[in-house]
Amino acid sequence: MNPTRLFDCIDVQFAKFPQEAMFAAKEEGGIWKKYSTAEVKETVDRLAAGLIHLGVGGNDMSAEKRDKIAIISNNRPEWMMLDLAVQKTGAVLVPIYPTLAVNELEFVLNDAAVKLVFVSDQDLYDKVQSIRSKVQTVHAVFTFDYLQPSLHWKDILSKATENDFKTLAVSAQSIRYEDMVTIIYTSGTTGTPKGVMLSHKNILSNVLSCTPVFADFCVPGDKALSFLPLNHIFERMVTYVYLFNGVSIWYAQSLDTIGDNLKEVQPSVFTTVPRLLEKVYERIMGRGQELTGLKKKLFFWAVDVGGEFAINKNQGFFYKLKLAIANKLIFKKWREGLGGKVKAIVTGAAACQVRLLKVFTAGKIVIMEGYGLTETSPVIAVNRFVEKNRMFGTVGPVIDGVDVLIAEDGEICCKGDNVMMGYYKRPDLTAEVIDKDGYFHTGDIGMLEQGRFLKITDRKKEIFKTSGGKYVAPQPIENKMKESKFIEQMIVVGPERKFAGALIVPSFENLKVWAAQNNISFGTVHDLVRNPKVLEMFKHIVEEFNQQFNHVEQIKKFELCPNEWTVDGGELTPTLKLKRKVIMEKYRDAIERIYL
Repeated sequence: MNPTRLFDCIDVQFAKFPQEAMFAAKEEGGIWKKYSTAEVKETVDRLAAGLIHLGVGGNDMSAEKRDKIAIISNNRPEWMMLDLAVQKTGAVLVPIYPTLAVNELEFVLNDAAVKLVFVSDQDLYDKVQSIRSKVQTVHAVFTFDYLQPSLHWKDILSKATENDFKTLAVSAQSIRYEDMVTIIYTSGTTGTPKGVMLSHKNILSNVLSCTPVFADFCVPGDKALSFLPLNHIFERMVTYVYLFNGVSIWYAQSLDTIGDNLKEVQPSVFTTVPRLLEKVYERIMGRGQELTGLKKKLFFWAVDVGGEFAINKNQGFFYKLKLAIANKLIFKKWREGLGGKVKAIVTGAAACQVRLLKVFTAGKIVIMEGYGLTETSPVIAVNRFVEKNRMFGTVGPVIDGVDVLIAEDGEICCKGDNVMMGYYKRPDLTAEVIDKDGYFHTGDIGMLEQGRFLKITDRKKEIFKTSGGKYVAPQPIENKMKESKFIEQMIVVGPERKFAGALIVPSFENLKVWAAQNNISFGTVHDLVRNPKVLEMFKHIVEEFNQQFNHVEQIKKFELCPNEWTVDGGELTPTLKLKRKVIMEKYRDAIERIYL
């Protein structure tokens, strides 16, 4: 069958490769509970019919008249079952990040005129209840966990009548390829959230274009570990790829348990963002530092060998011999730490350090860096599993069905079935980003290497001009300097100033080790970042990297920040991108000290 709606994945999987574990998650007692394809199919239909019984659905398919169902939850089987059920009723799912601030939550619920809300736990239930009086459209709030006195999602399953199932059959049959399926409010790095309207066509075209990419390393029956938020289109679209192709999805308990879950599940694939990959690498390096004698020397020798790795290049017999030894003695243990069966890791949302790509690839862990936006459903380009279709420092070849144009000013523009329907209730904003020829303007600056590998060089809005009239692109500078094991996070500052400066968050784990080795005593990290020897060490690091940039791009002065930037702290988006405006406001005094 040729699928034309996302929920067709259930029938496709059931007909072609029914799974014992279409979904799996740890439930009470720490036991993995599996949901078979047949069980999911039945639950989704009962849930959809139950929603119809509650008055969800209807014949008016216009964007503003469609019923909206919000979900605020961690990744779990219920998340996707609700998504598929809502689709079949003709309603629209509005996923909301659990970390969203209360005032933004109130805005989204009101803007979308949400009818029902589904939450995972007590904290999120309380969060929604705290603003119920300010959101008149919400009829009820259901929970996935059993809570008193809340309504439980399973209560809906028993409400459906025979007539509701008949209505469901007609409803599901009438849903078209072009119909809207979801509104995703982008957290963004500035401003009020915008509702991105995506249709079955938008997402399904992306699923079908990405299926051959995954087919190079995934077969029916393989396992995927899911932990990136399903609220984001990246993880959600990849989930549909898994479902249409018989890959079993196992949900990590939390970000803190990923290491244990990888060993338990032994997945073939998972998706991530560079920030989490950096954390994994830093933990591995931390363990290497704890080694002594020959073991420590071997560990860092292997890392150095990995750092010399080049893709699509014959590096000669002696390098291959060294790499084989490094793999047998060191990198084999890295692979075991990821469960031992990982064939590929797909990463997106931000630039991945080339240093990490080299070392992991040398260790036979293929990292496929890709690129896209919520507005493009999301994938525009991705590095492939086959080595000839990968290039470090790029986001790979453009996928089938997507046309990329590099504008005169270097902006990446794309056209295809994957480009959003528009911003919900904001035709003015839609007109700003989709031109008369149907090209979506991404706001990213880039180029095509060798005519086919897309390379992102910066965000259009983040490029700034110094008071001397010279342009500075922050991202390449930040990405390069973060290659230092002592630099955890960094933001380049300097619009309308005399020179480029930087706020730097040290890698406190590595910095503390260095301080101990250099007999530097300190009370708190605040003391540590003010220590003259520490400041001198960072000055040397910055000066060394400065040699790789032209004069105007060089960091002349910097401030060390005592706290890591986080989602909870408000400095990062839920997809771990820097909120530059927030950081620059929070650290206004530190920035002023740079320019004293």
